[in-house]
Amino acid sequence: FFFFFFFFFRKFASSSIPMRTLQSTNHLDIPTDVEVSVQNKVVTVKGKRGTLTRSFKHLNLDMRMQGKGEKRKFVVSAYFASRKQLACIRTLLSHVKNMVTGTTHGFEYKMRLVYAHFPINATTTNNGELLEIRNFLGEKIVRRVPMLEGVKIERSEKVKDELVLTGNDIELVSTSAASIHQSCLVKNKDIRKFLDGIYVSEKHVLGQE
Repeated sequence: FFFFFFFFFRKFASSSIPMRTLQSTNHLDIPTDVEVSVQNKVVTVKGKRGTLTRSFKHLNLDMRMQGKGEKRKFVVSAYFASRKQLACIRTLLSHVKNMVTGTTHGFEYKMRLVYAHFPINATTTNNGELLEIRNFLGEKIVRRVPMLEGVKIERSEKVKDELVLTGNDIELVSTSAASIHQSCLVKNKDIRKFLDGIYVSEKHVLGQE
C-alpha cells in the first residue's frame, strides 16, 4: 500500500507541476549610429533626432548592453520566469526598438477632417504645439488641444483637410492623435449617421511610406 501511494503521488506531482525555464534570453541588434545605455533599469537611447529615456524598473528582468561596434546587442534575460514574465521580454524589446526607430527616423501620424455639412476649421498655433478646432457641427465653442512634449502638428500642403503629427516618441504622438480625436466626439446623436470628427488615416515611420 505504501509503495502504491508513493508511486501515485510521484506521478501526480510530476504531471501537475509545470517546470519553469531556468533562463530565457532575447536580444535586439543596435545600429551603429545609435547609442544605448542602461543604468538601474533605465534605458536611454541617443540618435540623430534626439534622446529618449524610459524606466523599466517595474519589470523583474535583467537588461544589459553586449558587444562592441556593429555587433552591439541589447540583451534581456529572465531567470525562473513565469509565462507573464516571459511575455514581458518581447514587450520590453519592442519598446526599445520603437525608441531606436524614433531617434533615427521619427514617427508620423496623419489625420483627416470628416464632415457632412459644417466644415471643420482646424488651425495650428504656437509653432505647431497647439491645435484649435472651430465650427465642429456648427458649434461656436473653440476646442484647443495641446500637443505633448516633442510632438509637432501642421496642416498638410498636398491633401485637403489633413493634419500631420510628427515626433520621436511613438506613445506621445499616438496619445496626441487620440486627444484630437476625443475632442471631436459626437454627443447625443446617432454616431452611425453623424460621422463628423477627426480620424487617424495613416501611421508610419518618417521616410518609409
